[in-house]
Amino acid sequence: MDERTEHVRDDWNRMAAGYDRGERLQRLFMGRVRARLCGAARGRTLEVAVGTGHDLPYHPDGVELTGLDLSPAMLAAARRRATALGRPVTLVEGDAQDLPFGDGDFDTVLCALALCAIPDQRRALTEMHRVLRPGGRLLLVDHIEYTRWPMRLREARKERPRRLPRAVAEEVGFAVDRHDRTALGLLELVVAHRP
Repeated sequence: MDERTEHVRDDWNRMAAGYDRGERLQRLFMGRVRARLCGAARGRTLEVAVGTGHDLPYHPDGVELTGLDLSPAMLAAARRRATALGRPVTLVEGDAQDLPFGDGDFDTVLCALALCAIPDQRRALTEMHRVLRPGGRLLLVDHIEYTRWPMRLREARKERPRRLPRAVAEEVGFAVDRHDRTALGLLELVVAHRP
């Protein structure tokens, strides 16, 4: 794990205890985005950056769910939430930029509001592509305020500037089936597949 990724893990470990306090506001801001996104999951599903498990109630019955997160503290909260919901889920500590799974292990990979916090978006999406079986679905929603002026100017000065999730997904080999903006245009929802 590189230094930037360790720094991100430390930040999320610190934020884990109070992270769920903003859940009600997030639900209001996002509307039904989580339910729409998770409702499209099928078969063996990997949720990258599962966090405290906000999405657990929205996954359809019948999916075999694995949640991955960089932060042990976030995973502990997700474990408590899964137990309270009676939701079977395998929780794994790991880095989205180096997924600890085999090629083609999953039918669906989902990532909600986390790609923007991963130090190397391209590497993470390349890994998501790798662990999806051919024909498997990528379900993604992420913040994109950094693509607008003046944030775009600030972003351009970074060593690895963030870019539109769908553009990076296409570059690493995904075929984008659908994308749209939501939450006043601040979020981009992407449904894609591995050809």
